[in-house]
Amino acid sequence: MSKALRLDRLLANMGYGSRRDIEQMVRAGWIMLDGERLTHSEDRIALDPGLPQRMTVRGQPLDPTPGFALMLHKPLGVTCSHKESGALVYDLLPERWRRRDPALSTIGRLDKETSGLLLLTDDGALLHRVISPRSHMPKRYLATLDRPLSGAEGEAFARGTLMLDGEDKPLAPATLEPLDDLTAYLTVTEGRYHQVRRMFAAVGNHVTALHRDRIGALDLPADLAPGDYRLLQSDGIDAIFASRRRVTSA
Repeated sequence: MSKALRLDRLLANMGYGSRRDIEQMVRAGWIMLDGERLTHSEDRIALDPGLPQRMTVRGQPLDPTPGFALMLHKPLGVTCSHKESGALVYDLLPERWRRRDPALSTIGRLDKETSGLLLLTDDGALLHRVISPRSHMPKRYLATLDRPLSGAEGEAFARGTLMLDGEDKPLAPATLEPLDDLTAYLTVTEGRYHQVRRMFAAVGNHVTALHRDRIGALDLPADLAPGDYRLLQSDGIDAIFASRRRVTSA
């Protein structure tokens, strides 16, 4: 059975305004369900998956209901934070989404100068399932380098003995796939601070550009432009964990 919430609470939690604001919207006839105007802000609304296709607010489809996730193509120059100064990833989303309860958060982070696939959700269980160190979630990055690869980096990364400057625990094995002398894919299963950049620094190189294109088995779509986002359906969420299932069953 679907969970049900009062209309005013549901829309207030989704950032549409205060409960008083929602009551005024109902009185104005701005909230529709299945083509009919809702007339009571205290009506209980079932949170079924199809609700955003059935309800409109001020003539626009309802935002995603609680428990959703999305993929965003993070551009360069924006920060994965709610509070830091400058451009934030949340600036790329509808303004009212900042007022949602539960809050929408990034699943992990990409630094300001890294672009690519970023996941966001208001589902705490999903967030922790992805970022937990026990998940060993593979993440693939395309690195552009300052100096040509020597040919020894792949073995150094794969051994599981590489130490980062200032740390006392070796990195888990990582997979390097050279594309040419100056570009390579690197797949890591940890999320240490600036990990990819520091790994190449540890073998005497410098990353000049970094782009994440895959999390688990979920690829950044080629038609998702920088700054754009797309809701994740159940098959997209399943894809995040598909590569882990293959490893576990091997």
